[in-house]
Amino acid sequence: MNLSALPQIAAWIKQSQRTAVLTGAGISTESGIPDFRSPGGVWSKYRTVYYEEFMSSAAARAEYWHQKAEAHREFYDSQPNAGHHVLAQWEEAGQLHGVITQNIDGLHQIAGNQTVYELHGTARQIKCQDCGEMFDADPLVRQYLETEVIPDCSACGKDRLKHATVSFGQMLPEDVLETSIDLCRAADLTFAIGSSLVVTPAANLPVFTKQAGGKLIIINRDETPVDQYADAVVNAPIGETLSEIDRLLNL
Repeated sequence: MNLSALPQIAAWIKQSQRTAVLTGAGISTESGIPDFRSPGGVWSKYRTVYYEEFMSSAAARAEYWHQKAEAHREFYDSQPNAGHHVLAQWEEAGQLHGVITQNIDGLHQIAGNQTVYELHGTARQIKCQDCGEMFDADPLVRQYLETEVIPDCSACGKDRLKHATVSFGQMLPEDVLETSIDLCRAADLTFAIGSSLVVTPAANLPVFTKQAGGKLIIINRDETPVDQYADAVVNAPIGETLSEIDRLLNL
């Protein structure tokens, strides 16, 4: 791993008055959660069920639940890795002021982060699309796996229970997006970690920090289209990189 940029990054963190982080799938693959876009991932094996189709078609809801049940088994028992724990420690130490995540696995919160903005919702809960009631996902998914019958909402009796995630064709939660934009515009230092930075509007968020005069650091396995705007780019394993920066910080 190229360590040359890490002392400077640690110095920037110490100098920062407001630091934000955007995370993508790359931080969670080190917890054993597959990137659904990668070959062999759920999205490469099944057709896309769009939100409008889910709402109008029982057959589409059946396909959705089949896909989500498989994805659930792959992530639910996963635990935060070193990268998640470092970010939680930085927040506790007052060095990190918010995590914006494209992930739906809830691992930031399990690691201990308190201020987390989930752009794509969470797969750890299920929401009734008719009455809005929320439920823990695991018992309902286990029920589905045993019966192969989509559970009905226990509050209103309807059959349009859906994970509390943003489906294709569904709008991002406007309040979460606006808060995330405000956080990045106010930050004098933003990290983009484990994100390909190709999917908007998330890919635009780090650029808001640069436009406001702040610094941008990208930590990702591969190059991204936003690398050209970054003050530092580290193409290396995320947990190892963040752990080394944390050691240099010596908080």
